[in-house]
Amino acid sequence: MNDVLVLNSIRHLLRAAKIDFREVSHSPTFTSEESANARGEPLGVGAKAIVMRVDDRFCLFVLPADRKLDSVAIKQQLAAKKTRFATPEELMELTGLVPGSVPPFGAPILPLELFADSQLGQIYDRIAFNAGSLTHSLIVPFEAWRAVAQPTCFAFSKQ
Repeated sequence: MNDVLVLNSIRHLLRAAKIDFREVSHSPTFTSEESANARGEPLGVGAKAIVMRVDDRFCLFVLPADRKLDSVAIKQQLAAKKTRFATPEELMELTGLVPGSVPPFGAPILPLELFADSQLGQIYDRIAFNAGSLTHSLIVPFEAWRAVAQPTCFAFSKQ
């Protein structure tokens, strides 16, 4: 899947669910901080989407951009022996996307099992994310995103 197809698929999914969202076009952003500045949103509104290999499968983990991933919590929750970040090559093969452009969606947008950290939506009522590209972000009400994305939720982030 390419970046334009991913963006259009997300737009279609949100519109079909009658979810209001805001789009922001910006210069390429390579960090969560750059993305937050480009969107004019606090860092914690950002939803970091990280593809990881958990034992022999790839999964997508979404957490607030102002927090860090806790791989020990992921191993415990999923009864996994090994976890690691997907390589840029694996990410491209799985999603057609580059690091930093992955949106917080599993099926039908991306072919990955989706997990959301329990801290998402606790402080802010919305999430912002790069939508398949480094130059295009969407800001979506948190509860609406959760209803349409349907992630499995548990605690896997730390300060």
